[in-house]
Amino acid sequence: MSITHGESDADVAVAAAQAGAAVVRDLYGGRLARRPKSAGDFATEADVAAEQAILDVLRAARPHDAVTAEESGRSGAEGAHRRWLVDPLCGTLNYAARTMLVGVNVALRTGTEVTAAATADPFAGEVFWTDGSRARLRTDGGDERLTPSAESALVDLNLDPPFPNAPGFQAVRLAADPDFVERFRPRVISSTLAVAWVAAGRRAAYVTDGDLRDSVHFAAGIALCRAAGCTVTGLHGEPVHTGAGGLIAAVDEQTHAALLDMVERQATARS
Repeated sequence: MSITHGESDADVAVAAAQAGAAVVRDLYGGRLARRPKSAGDFATEADVAAEQAILDVLRAARPHDAVTAEESGRSGAEGAHRRWLVDPLCGTLNYAARTMLVGVNVALRTGTEVTAAATADPFAGEVFWTDGSRARLRTDGGDERLTPSAESALVDLNLDPPFPNAPGFQAVRLAADPDFVERFRPRVISSTLAVAWVAAGRRAAYVTDGDLRDSVHFAAGIALCRAAGCTVTGLHGEPVHTGAGGLIAAVDEQTHAALLDMVERQATARS
């Protein structure tokens, strides 16, 4: 997709996510060099190459904006009003194990709000995008509205560390809660692609621990869910992006309230 300075921020986000997704798709299945990052975590050549492809689009279209990228870190003015948040390959462990459950996340934070975002699925050929008000799915057939639905009863749980709210909250214990078992079914795809799936009605909710401030992993998915009309808060009902409060992104208020109650019972039982 050709980008000029006249394109919207949402167009830029989509084009950047598509550029990263093309690299992820092209390099899939090969023997890729790995760069250790922390215990049990690493980046592959695909992470780095996809990030560069995304940055090329952003720098061409928005040369004065700041960027925070998963692999290369922060660039641009520290207090920039406009900052792009880039996660070039969310689900690296899946990808390295030749499992096609990954996402490419690009989001623009303007001031305190994410005003444009895109999450691309490299293997399904889908891009979930928002301009801050609309939430759409782009495929070869064009754009369609994202419509949340609780029908699947599937709740994706992030079981990957860190767990800043433990022992008061642990996602693995949520899956064993009798009320959860009665109402929902757990899923773990280990990629924030699943947050976009909440906005699209393919998941009833997504729950994670962690600090989500300027999160390259979660900013795009949260923006998609909000624009689609989902109920989105921290683990205890607080606003997201404010600290180590984690995330409950649910398709509606009823689903959110049920999960919030289960999380609160965990905290009460540990206090």
